[in-house]
Parts: sequence; C-alpha cells; structure tokens
Amino acid sequence: MISIDMTTPQEMQKKIAQKLRAKRLALDLSQQTLSEKSGVSYGVLKKFERTGKISLESLLKLALALGSMDDFNALFAPHKYETALSLDQLMEDGTRKRGRK
Repeated sequence: MISIDMTTPQEMQKKIAQKLRAKRLALDLSQQTLSEKSGVSYGVLKKFERTGKISLESLLKLALALGSMDDFNALFAPHKYETALSLDQLMEDGTRKRGRK
C-alpha cells in the first residue's frame, strides 16, 4: 500500500527532535543531564535538537534514557493488509459446495 503522508525525511527528523526536546523538558531534564544519563555527548544532543540529525544508535540511547524505547517496536511492523490471504488462498476453502450423487 502506498503511503499518503507527504512528510519528507528532513521534516520527520525535525519532528522527532522536537518531540524528544518536549519530552526532555516535560521530565525537567537539561541537555547536559540527558547527555550524561544516555551516554550521548552533549554536542550530539544539542545538534540533534537543533537540526534533527543524529545516528540511529544515539537516537536509541536517548530513547532508552527517556523511557521511550518501546516506541521503536512498532517501526516497520507488518500491517494487517500485508498478512492477508492471497486470492488463491481465499478461493481455496476446502469445504465442499456440492454433493457427488
């Protein structure tokens, strides 16, 4: 299925950075404190919040420190339509429709 969302990767990076910043502030954490807690350098965190650019490993470390690691479990999860039966499988019912005699 084709996605209708017209968000560019750059826009999504910035949205994720904004959400991380909002969560950090909601938890009353400074950038320095989150940096120490996550193991991500202060400069990397500061740049991420400003530009949205970060490595996946650093992003996961930040998510872990903020208690948001479960949010990544849904990433690339199969959709219901991807596990649907094929037309051949739907037509192949296995129960008889007519008697022989």
